[in-house]
Amino acid sequence: MVTPTLERQKRGGAIAEKFEAAYLRTLAFDKVDGAAAGRIYAQFAGKGAPPDAEYKLLQDYLFRYIAAECGKLGMAVHLHTMTGAGSYFDVGGANPLLLESVLEDPTLRQTKFVMVHGGWPFTREITALLEKPNAYLDYSAQSLVLTPAALAGTLREWLEWVPEKVMFGTDAYPFSNEMGWEESGWIAARTGRQALAMALTGMMRDGEISRQRASELARMVLRDNARALYGL
Repeated sequence: MVTPTLERQKRGGAIAEKFEAAYLRTLAFDKVDGAAAGRIYAQFAGKGAPPDAEYKLLQDYLFRYIAAECGKLGMAVHLHTMTGAGSYFDVGGANPLLLESVLEDPTLRQTKFVMVHGGWPFTREITALLEKPNAYLDYSAQSLVLTPAALAGTLREWLEWVPEKVMFGTDAYPFSNEMGWEESGWIAARTGRQALAMALTGMMRDGEISRQRASELARMVLRDNARALYGL
């Protein structure tokens, strides 16, 4: 069922699969034996959801299986790595460090994982993960909730570390009657570009990069990194 569904979506133009984690559960996807997952499924199929502990094991197995199939098809996997909406969102469950065992799984080396929203407030933790070959991020949504100066500091650290893994994004969405996707997209695009300009300007002033390199990095973040990742 999984592979034909993914193949159909890829033929339809999909470039990635996004999971609702960490809205519905944490990002701690443990490695689970297929036989154990099968036993849980057989025990509870048609009888409602299993207890939380067993249900997590089944989810963990399915996540890694789907992620592996995505890698074979050349599709990326997107995951929410940022504090989320709602007064009782589990912030700790969205810590990108919880994905380390996934990123290091030999069976998932072909799969490219995009840590959407750049992990805020765990931005330094996500910086360290960028050294892993299959780890990427975008900074969508941060440009909606942070000032350009605050975001620029984070962007500079990422650009000094692994600039080819960093991608621009907006998270344009109709958040309310007062702010539709048009407004949120405009705000995020404006703030995101301002922050990128401030980060690159600071790097130039400190003698870290030339103006030519700054222009190159800007194109990478705003366009070229995404084109390379998704094969656009």
